[in-house]
Amino acid sequence: MFFLSLSSLSFTSVINKLMKSLYFAAIFAAGIGGTFQYGFSISVMTSPSAFIKELVNATCVQRYNVSLEQWQLSLIWSFMVSIYCIGGLFGVSVLLSHRKRCLLLNNIVAIIGAVLMICSQTAMSFEMIMVGRFLCGINSGVGLSAHSLYLVECAPKRLRGMVGVTVGTFISLGKFGGQLLGISELLGTHERWPWLLGFNGFTALVQLSTLPFLPESPSFLLLDRGDRQACEKALRRLWGNQDHSMKVEEMLQEKAAYKTLRWQLITIFVTFTTLQLCGINAVYFYSFEVFRAAGIQPQHLRYAALGTGLCELCTSIACFMVIENMGKKVLLSRGYMGMAATLILLTITLYLQTHISWMPYFSMVLIFIFIFFFASGPAGVSATLPGEILTQSYKSAGYTIACTLNWSGLFVLGMLFPILVEKLEYFCFLIFLFFCAICGLFVRFNVPETKNLTVLEIAAEFQRMHCKSENSQRSKFTEQNLNGTSINNTKL
Repeated sequence: MFFLSLSSLSFTSVINKLMKSLYFAAIFAAGIGGTFQYGFSISVMTSPSAFIKELVNATCVQRYNVSLEQWQLSLIWSFMVSIYCIGGLFGVSVLLSHRKRCLLLNNIVAIIGAVLMICSQTAMSFEMIMVGRFLCGINSGVGLSAHSLYLVECAPKRLRGMVGVTVGTFISLGKFGGQLLGISELLGTHERWPWLLGFNGFTALVQLSTLPFLPESPSFLLLDRGDRQACEKALRRLWGNQDHSMKVEEMLQEKAAYKTLRWQLITIFVTFTTLQLCGINAVYFYSFEVFRAAGIQPQHLRYAALGTGLCELCTSIACFMVIENMGKKVLLSRGYMGMAATLILLTITLYLQTHISWMPYFSMVLIFIFIFFFASGPAGVSATLPGEILTQSYKSAGYTIACTLNWSGLFVLGMLFPILVEKLEYFCFLIFLFFCAICGLFVRFNVPETKNLTVLEIAAEFQRMHCKSENSQRSKFTEQNLNGTSINNTKL
């Protein structure tokens, strides 16, 4: 109880410090036009899918007097959904020079895409939705990288973990926002669904009107622009007028140092590949079947799905409160191992749900447990990882690699997942189980804890962990060579 109250006291003091600083506004301004857009764009297409397909068919009848067959309609719909990922890959390729300016210009892309989708029904043009989704993909691709980089570079190291979790929290908030606005009482109707698709244009306007009042990233000003005076001014604006010379010296040491990045890059590859191949999308997909088997009426399935989004959002907020006490490594490793164990149980319960009457309820509980493990670990920790383990010179490239892996995984999953479900049904979870288990074990044995450490200290921890094994292999090889030489000398 003492440690719990101590943790609560520490968390309260941190929140008070955030609330008193301009950085709290930076978290909101960067998030609402950053990763919120990514989460919203992923979930928003579910609710109006029937209305969009109706528009596609009506457009073809009006233009060509041809009514599309079901396979043709499904093909156009799949392309409409997948083009978002292609746009995301284009967005990732944008070079992140000025963090703040990049975020600001990115909103223009989102607004143009939103306007096209809002006007699509009036213009009787489903192609406008395609172009709009492509532009939203570009916006999300840029926002994922720029939002994470901006917040991590502005945060002091002791708050970096908590601040990093907000990146994942805004993704969860975006998903929940898309689900909530998609219910029939709000924007999920035949008349209002274009406004649902274009809602991200309004959030882009919010960022466009608030972000100009915030400073540029201090790390960027010092290490990329070489402007120490501007850096110190930005730090004072973000965190108050106290002395920030120690923070500036840490940045300068980072610029002067050079470390090998092999294990950092391997970590990024493993974690971001697994982020899309962990099975979260498959669990969301099967949640409808489980809820239906549990007796929930079809017209109420949207509200049950809303509960899964709310679970992810609440867990992400809880992760924000505990990350500084538990550390990122623990949350990431335990999260993936917990997901792997849950997938085993979920596969069994889905197999038995037609044989045992109460089994769908057990499956429902497992779905929420899986979402809990995902939101408390991988979702909240992974997004800012490249910014924490790479030095300033390599951060932009690291985020480009990470987000390319993320978008490629999302695209491949979108193309292959329907086939996997058709051929393997719920046994497809065994594939995702493999990725979760491998990533959990990799983080457990190959990634150091990053809590309260600078980038240079984290690089030193990577060196310490992996130089041991490499040195032991070298010494073993040397010993074998020496033994071989002594044997040959003896023979001589």
